[in-house]
Amino acid sequence: MSHALLVIDVQNDFCPGGALAVAGGDEIVAPINAIMDTFDTVILTQDWHPAGHSSFASSHTGKAPFEMIDMPYGPQVLWPDHCVQSSAGANFHPDLRTDGDLIIRKGFRSAIDSYSAFFENDHSTPTGLKGYLETRGITQLTMVGLATDFCVHYSAVDAAQLGFDVTVLSNLCRAIDMDGSLAVAEQAMRAAGVTLA
Repeated sequence: MSHALLVIDVQNDFCPGGALAVAGGDEIVAPINAIMDTFDTVILTQDWHPAGHSSFASSHTGKAPFEMIDMPYGPQVLWPDHCVQSSAGANFHPDLRTDGDLIIRKGFRSAIDSYSAFFENDHSTPTGLKGYLETRGITQLTMVGLATDFCVHYSAVDAAQLGFDVTVLSNLCRAIDMDGSLAVAEQAMRAAGVTLA
């Protein structure tokens, strides 16, 4: 029971046609489904923002999506409104298997964004995932999902820094790749000890 698959944010808004679509985001759904049964534990994460979230460009007068601002916890990309709680966009991709062991919702605090499955973007407010994994005796994590350069990246680095053995299956992830963000993310993951497969 020591190896878990972590499926990051495979939601409608991050797939083609969604509010913050990642190119090819839907291409990974079937292969992710196909590997789920090879893991002892399957955990899915879900971006779950209240309307008017502070990371939405629409919440800041005169700001456009993908501009940067400074928040109390550090630099923040402003995003299009996406993954609003209980909206169709926040739902998992309709073809994705959701019969896993746990669903972790993140980004539900209106004043702080959350890329990582482990911490809010202040890097200190926990989601509870670490405790769940520890009580289940899970030490190895394989990560897949969306987007490679944001939520997968931050989740993988946090997990490695917490002492987990982390592998990211790059072929089962897709990236936004904004201004070279994919290369930066890959470098940061490797530097943290994450295996990119």
